[in-house]
Amino acid sequence: MGKQDTIASVQEKAIQKTPSRRSLWFYLGPAFLVSVGYMDPGNWATSLESGSRFGYQLLWIVTLSSAIAVLMQVLSAKLGIVTGRDLAQMMRERYSPPVRRFLFVTAFAAMMATDLAEFMGVAIALNLLLGIPLTIAVLLTVFDVLLILWLERFGFRWVERVILAFVATIGLAYVVEIFLARPDLADVARNAFVPNTTIFESTTALFLAMGVLGATVMPHNLYLHSAQVKTRVRGNPEARERIVKMAVLDTVSALGAAWLVNGAILVMAAAVFHQNGILVTEIDQAYLTLAPLLGKAAALTFAIALLASGISSSTTGTLAGQIVFEGFLNIRVRRLALLRLGVRLLTMAPAVIAVWLAVRPVSLLVLSQVILSMQLPFSVIPLVRFTSDPALMGKLVNGPLTKLLAWASAGIIVGLNVLLLIFALLGV
Repeated sequence: MGKQDTIASVQEKAIQKTPSRRSLWFYLGPAFLVSVGYMDPGNWATSLESGSRFGYQLLWIVTLSSAIAVLMQVLSAKLGIVTGRDLAQMMRERYSPPVRRFLFVTAFAAMMATDLAEFMGVAIALNLLLGIPLTIAVLLTVFDVLLILWLERFGFRWVERVILAFVATIGLAYVVEIFLARPDLADVARNAFVPNTTIFESTTALFLAMGVLGATVMPHNLYLHSAQVKTRVRGNPEARERIVKMAVLDTVSALGAAWLVNGAILVMAAAVFHQNGILVTEIDQAYLTLAPLLGKAAALTFAIALLASGISSSTTGTLAGQIVFEGFLNIRVRRLALLRLGVRLLTMAPAVIAVWLAVRPVSLLVLSQVILSMQLPFSVIPLVRFTSDPALMGKLVNGPLTKLLAWASAGIIVGLNVLLLIFALLGV
């Protein structure tokens, strides 16, 4: 028996322990893995421009988006735990071939938009820190596939641990940034929880709000979470109710931290740039302008956190892309290294082309998040339908309040998409 088989057998025995012997720490992880997607470079781009352009006025959109994200990720986890199938697998099973093909195309478009943001973030960070040209830096990110292939030999927990280390790096970096920026805390608290009409006053504000929504509630995370949470169920199918409760705690903790980081990015941009009359439309501009305003330590911290964000989110993006392919096409991407690499190269193609064409990075990042927002209804609506079906979910079906909140959230997502389309057609 080889080393890999030994580790796998030990993990299987550990998983098969009775639920009562499992501590809380065993169940924590899937949501923190997912939370990386809520702190990716796309969030940075939308939050930086939102804060520098509108101050704290769009901070409530971050709070609203984060609340919707918590709800949707809980539903995603519950779907995987109760049914034993992820969101992509459920779509393949429950929809007709034409609908299934359409949903696969929209999901794949979301994967490419996600990768666009993540690759650009890594490329920009490598360019800022090491002076590597963007055209070369964006190609280096393909090596995250090799990192996953190597770490998975020792069990998926190692992938989770590496991602958690990156999350900790990002969080610590922004504790430092906020400490140096010294924002008006009363103004921050008011704008974080009290809505205003800024998003209805211009297409730019609505576009950025849509970008924040797309950067926060991300389709690929719904697929990833519903698949990854199944690692906590193996050997304990009778404990699903308890595992769902643990998944809720895991999700609230992880996405609560992500909300703080996303809010911190916008707050930092508002406190440093907006109050000094600086409009930030490029990430490297934010890096350069932070140095004289807050000192070299702030600029370096910013770049390191951006690199950690890009690498970790591109890693989870790879996993989500594999889940989409496996679920919709009923193939095992993870067992075929060359196929996995092919999927990764396919999804990263738009980022490489954009860099070669010298398109403005932040424009691409914000646009990618709007594309994600436009795709959200095609992931969210099936998710709410599945988890509201008593025949599918049994006693863990969505209750009346959960169902109301879930459909209301889906309505907000669809409504903002329609409003953006109307604004665009009217040229507002």
